Amino acid sequence: MTTSEYEEDQKVERMKANMARVEELTQRLTEALAQREIPRPSLQAPDSGLFLHAATAYWTEMFKHPSKALEQQLDYWGKALKHHVEAQEVLRSGKIAAPEDSTADDRRFSNPLWKTHPYFNYIKQQYLIATEAMNEAVDSLESIPDREKRRLQYFTQQIVDMMAPTNFLATNPDALMKAVETEGESLVRGLENLVRDVEANKGELQVTLADRDAFKVGDNIATTPGKVVFRNRMFELIQYTPTTETVCRTPLVIFPPWINKFYIMDLKPQNSLIKWIVDQGYTLFVVSWVNPDADYADVGMDTYVEEGYLEAIRVAREITDEKQVNVIGYCIAGTTLALTLALMHKRKDKSVRSATFFTTLTDFSDQGEVGVFLEDDFVDGIEAECSDKGYLDSGFMSRTFSFLRSNDLVYGPAIRSYMMGEAPPAFDLLYWNGDGTNLPGRMCVEYLRGLCQNDRFAADTFRICGEDVNISDVRHPLCATACETDHIAAWRSSFRGISKMGSRNKTFILSQSGHIAGIINPPSKKKYGHYTGVEPAGTPEEWQEAAEFHEGSWWPRWEAWLRKRSGAQVEPRIPGDSGYEALADAPGTYVVSSKNDAMS
Repeated sequence: MTTSEYEEDQKVERMKANMARVEELTQRLTEALAQREIPRPSLQAPDSGLFLHAATAYWTEMFKHPSKALEQQLDYWGKALKHHVEAQEVLRSGKIAAPEDSTADDRRFSNPLWKTHPYFNYIKQQYLIATEAMNEAVDSLESIPDREKRRLQYFTQQIVDMMAPTNFLATNPDALMKAVETEGESLVRGLENLVRDVEANKGELQVTLADRDAFKVGDNIATTPGKVVFRNRMFELIQYTPTTETVCRTPLVIFPPWINKFYIMDLKPQNSLIKWIVDQGYTLFVVSWVNPDADYADVGMDTYVEEGYLEAIRVAREITDEKQVNVIGYCIAGTTLALTLALMHKRKDKSVRSATFFTTLTDFSDQGEVGVFLEDDFVDGIEAECSDKGYLDSGFMSRTFSFLRSNDLVYGPAIRSYMMGEAPPAFDLLYWNGDGTNLPGRMCVEYLRGLCQNDRFAADTFRICGEDVNISDVRHPLCATACETDHIAAWRSSFRGISKMGSRNKTFILSQSGHIAGIINPPSKKKYGHYTGVEPAGTPEEWQEAAEFHEGSWWPRWEAWLRKRSGAQVEPRIPGDSGYEALADAPGTYVVSSKNDAMS
């Protein structure tokens, strides 16, 4: 047998093996899809009335102003036809090339073939021309309210992004080239990845963003030394081991959001906010919330305040034998911290000396990008889901936030995994992003209805633990950090909430970047800068225009603010030496276990 014959035989054998794998995987995929529960329609898409109203408005405006609609149509057809003719002319001249391409750069179309190859370039340019026309048609609607128009713009963009030629094998040069280079092996691996994800999610298609085997909580992430010193049904309280010869007298308690897990602040030693704070000489406590199930259906916002915030503050004070603590609230935990501080003011409770807010919304008059999911069509569905199950599954929140950045967190990863056959990256941030938690039913509905939709805390009063509180009841010295490109907690909305608080001592910091990267921004990276200015008042735009920009992380600036409110230096406190014995090593049990496992 000649070498060429042997190589040909090997190709045939590989093809047979791949076909057998495809057959087996297809069977597994069919079985996995059969396990899928039919999801509640109201959790999957906006009410059809949104598009019906938009269509009615479009036709109504077209009849009133036919020249406007005609201009839009002519503009679209003119651009599409002009490009078609240009492409034909290039081919007629005998060149296997694309016509001139002046389209803007787009990461989705980074392969040079999108500019040079006549087939791929034609598809790309026609797609972008159609995208521009659709967006223009929506943007030009004048007879629908602004809030509804923003929703229509968002969901139109979702449809446009979903239909991008990069999302289909036949029109994705990267995937086709990879298939040729690997003799089809990449497509088989992609099918394996697809089957793995569908099986792991009980029939739902949810792309894996990070290598699940690359990280282990407490082993190579969330490794800052400490002990669990208190546990109840709502949280574990972690006290971290001191690393300095002395510490500030006033302890610090961090309340992370319970939508995700606390270790976003302790991924690796190099970017761990928790480790950095301990190394600055603070007695640090961090709350690790339980991951609720149906047994927590009746847990509400008041439960988080009474059994969570107030209890953690009480325990931290007892352990350190101090009258006051400083506190931090991140995202929804910052919102609830504001409610807690307002309640403490009503009760004349002086246990908190100062408060820090990370990316916190308390004024929901403008909900930002996430507001598209806060209308009754979605919230009614969430309420029904919570009523049936007793909780909102973590998968819904994860998908919602992912679709705020769908090209980065949905379609891009799906292309790499399913069409390119690549393994998910070993990326700690994306691993954390996929490690979500459920939300208790009553708490979820109270938060969405009372705060997000009705804005009761800022515009009226919100009832918590038997008291009616308003944002002006927050009277503690405070420092707030918001993030410039935050798509979850818009910085302008955060600013407006802070400006309405009743404190006479307010500091506002605007960090560059988004909801996570803007906060987890260690000084050693020298990456994102920040703005500081006068106390928050007036409009956010006026504040930013007058603010001063600083290179590098905001952490040292905030720490200097905190140190002034943290008292004299004292001997370091060792976890477990003050009447509250150590129950477990950090990061504890709630962060890695189900509720029933942790409580047993």
